[in-house]
Amino acid sequence: MVGPYRGLFGTPGVKGFVIAGFVGRIPMSMLGIGIVLLISALTGSYATAGAVAATVSLAYAVAAPLSGRLVDRFGQARVLVPFVFLHGAALAGLMLCAHGKAPAWTLYATGVAVGGTATSLGSMVRARWSHVLDDSAKLHIAFSFESVADEVIFVGGPAFVTALATTVSVYSGLIVALVLTVAGTLVFAAFRRTEPPVVRHRGDAGSPIAIPGVALLSAVFLSMGSVFGSLDIITVAFAEEHGDKAAAGLMLASIASGSMLSGLWYGSRNWKISLRGRFVRGLSLFTLGLTPVLLMDDIRAMSVALFFAGLSISPTLITGFSLIQRLVPAAQLTEGMSWISTSIGFGVAVGAWAGGRLTDLYGASNAYGFSYACALVAVAVGVTGSTLMRVERRTS
Repeated sequence: MVGPYRGLFGTPGVKGFVIAGFVGRIPMSMLGIGIVLLISALTGSYATAGAVAATVSLAYAVAAPLSGRLVDRFGQARVLVPFVFLHGAALAGLMLCAHGKAPAWTLYATGVAVGGTATSLGSMVRARWSHVLDDSAKLHIAFSFESVADEVIFVGGPAFVTALATTVSVYSGLIVALVLTVAGTLVFAAFRRTEPPVVRHRGDAGSPIAIPGVALLSAVFLSMGSVFGSLDIITVAFAEEHGDKAAAGLMLASIASGSMLSGLWYGSRNWKISLRGRFVRGLSLFTLGLTPVLLMDDIRAMSVALFFAGLSISPTLITGFSLIQRLVPAAQLTEGMSWISTSIGFGVAVGAWAGGRLTDLYGASNAYGFSYACALVAVAVGVTGSTLMRVERRTS
């Protein structure tokens, strides 16, 4: 499976932006659960913790397409540098408000600032791949590699931030996230040779969300994001209910491990099935794989079930980004890809809020039913609207 990936890194400048982009987006797997651990430890309420985490995700979801449009118009470096400094300051402010037991509204206000100044670094990495590679087969492998990199992050990030929060300090995970975000983003912005050039628009080109296929994909990923957001907070509560809260990070790493391995396999294959067909199949398998989670009442068994639930995540995300790359004009590619991030962000916000509320009301085992319902919605929307995702057939 590894063989096809080796040829990606012969292009000058690629290694630099890939490594920096990887470091800069490690905190995306740490931020939500780090905030949940911090706020729940200080307030004793998963509902409050989920609501603050949801606020961050919601603010990010609103802002991501806007920052993506700024990047398409002014370039990556000119947007990333000021945004990352504002993001770091906002995250520090959130921790200070939590530490000082400031009024609840300050947590939500700083949460809005944290999410609103976060950028979709993964979309910008993929935009660079689209710029430096002119072969669709190689681009398929590159997008697969980035999805695997995302899952490596989601394997290690939750376990890392949980270990820091439970053994060092509830603040330490978010401090590490802040440092990684600022350092990785600044180094990424410094690699100017591989930065996509700015393409000037003639008049108002409109938003990519007006493209029917992009709107459909956004709706699907909104539902998938609700699954991800709810799984995070429900799994933390599930582990605590079973007497081992620290196991939550490893449980969340299980689902990411399944997604990582399937993404590595998926990218190594030369597929004959159309992108649309692969996307629909991936969604169906995602829902099917999530079914056993409803039946587990043991940490070890749940970890295994979450691993199998994750097997179809990467292939579905990879195909979604590939569809966006073909549906959206090159001059709007960053904004177009940001709509996937923003849709997932909205979904994570809904999922985190609902997961926290349902966990407090009915317990973690029952709250997993919400995650499953969101998966059913995702597959229903994707299957019924699949004709909107027809794109030019290429070898990939």
